[in-house]
Amino acid sequence: MSPPGRLPLRFSTQTLLLQLGVVLLVVLLSGAVHAWLTFERLGREAENQALTLARTVASDPSVRANVQAISRQAGTPPPAELKAGPLMAVAEGARTSTGALFVVITDETGLRLAHPDADRLGERVSTDPSEALAGREVTTRNTGTLGPSAGAKVPVFAPGSGSGSVVGEVSVGYSTESIGQSLARDIVPIVLTAAGSLAAGVLASFLLRRRLQRLTLGLEPEEIGALVHDQVAVLEGVDEGVVGISADGRISVFNAAAQRLLGQPDLSGQLWQDAPVPARLKALTLPDAREGEAVELVAGEQVLVASARKALHRREDLGWVVMLRDRTELQHLTRQLDAVGTMSTALRAQRHEFANQLHTIAGFMSIGQHQQARTYLERIAATGPLKFPVDQAELLQDPYLQAFIGAKGVEADERGVSLRIGPETLVRGQVTEPQDVTTVLGNLIDNAVNAAVAGTAAERWVELELLDEEGGGGTLHVVVADSGDGLPDGGDPEAVFAEGFTTAGGGALQGQVRAGGQGLGLALARQLARRRGGDVTVLEPGNAGGPGAVFMATLPGTTTARKD
Repeated sequence: MSPPGRLPLRFSTQTLLLQLGVVLLVVLLSGAVHAWLTFERLGREAENQALTLARTVASDPSVRANVQAISRQAGTPPPAELKAGPLMAVAEGARTSTGALFVVITDETGLRLAHPDADRLGERVSTDPSEALAGREVTTRNTGTLGPSAGAKVPVFAPGSGSGSVVGEVSVGYSTESIGQSLARDIVPIVLTAAGSLAAGVLASFLLRRRLQRLTLGLEPEEIGALVHDQVAVLEGVDEGVVGISADGRISVFNAAAQRLLGQPDLSGQLWQDAPVPARLKALTLPDAREGEAVELVAGEQVLVASARKALHRREDLGWVVMLRDRTELQHLTRQLDAVGTMSTALRAQRHEFANQLHTIAGFMSIGQHQQARTYLERIAATGPLKFPVDQAELLQDPYLQAFIGAKGVEADERGVSLRIGPETLVRGQVTEPQDVTTVLGNLIDNAVNAAVAGTAAERWVELELLDEEGGGGTLHVVVADSGDGLPDGGDPEAVFAEGFTTAGGGALQGQVRAGGQGLGLALARQLARRRGGDVTVLEPGNAGGPGAVFMATLPGTTTARKD
């Protein structure tokens, strides 16, 4: 925990400091290793140089002869004699000409015969000469009387003996202080390289921090974790479908509700334009689309309301969010309510008309006109108790169909269209699925009335024929024709069942759904009929000037035999 009163460092700042620390550590270690390797290289070069010089001095015939002569003597000459002797001259000449720290010559016992410090002559060397006196060359790094050095020891063989008899050895050393001076000269590029690496590392760390902040939108890991938990809780806990499209056009979110509504598996990671979803859904995210506009579309057996909005964060474009809401149940409830409303209107009209008829009969009876009352009753029995503006309505025996089509006839009459029942109509059974029949029959009649109103024929009419299958099959066949101008010339009859096709407003429209759900009627009717195992098809496309298109619907399982 951070001390009281001090705010904890942001994760991005902690990451930056950690990166800078790692870069600094790596640079320091690299520089140290580089310096050590350079020091080792210089040391090996000094050893090789010392070995070469020692070999040169040890192979000098005069050196070999003088060392052998001294070795044969009893005892060692006094220092003054050695100082003035030829071995001292050779050793000092080699040392001064090569810059070596020392060139030392000893006899076979390790006593100094030549040494830069004359006071050390005749003494035993401070380092072990046994390897060289045994006839083996060796390189060394040690500290002697003259200080630390890197050098070599080479045996001195007796003249003419080849490598058989060792009479002494030659030690040559170069000061490691001179190696340090050489390293000091080479350290400048090492330091510059390390500084350059450190600067590059710091710059890379800052750039990485900026990219990390851009990728995480400036959020800390704890905030990102909380957002993930919230996202899962929200996206999976709502009934609305949510589809997220990133700025690069890929699906980033596709929650379970969206999978259920669109009938697709999780499409996360796919390109939005290639995803197997309705084209009208993709059109919501086009550059020219109006943001937030809600449209209705059919997906499988469901009616969806979709809208899309831009996702922005601090003026950064994050892509699109598409919302999907299921309106299937609402559509069903609306149709059911329409059916109830139609029946209610029909019953109210029937009650009012029936009351008038009873008053008329009572009037005939009160004035003693019994024959006229009988004739009036016979006419009522022939035409039904309610007079709708629907020609040949007496062909309908089912009370539900009478009321529903009668109410549609009233609506059509208000728009100047005559609704009539065709002579081939024969419905012997009783409707058992009024909601489905209302949806299909209502949509077909409404579309036919719209086509008749928009048509150019002088007489506006809609003709309806209904037939149920005999033998308890329960299938209701519906044929609807109108006086309109038919389908567009050269158009595909199947196009009228696509979402967005409507003739409302005087023209066939494709690719949009108008307010109030226009453009979905035929698509919904076909979906419902096919779900029951039936279908809605175009029998005749119609002609300009009339008659118009003829539609047929087959609705299995919607009627049953009437019980007398």
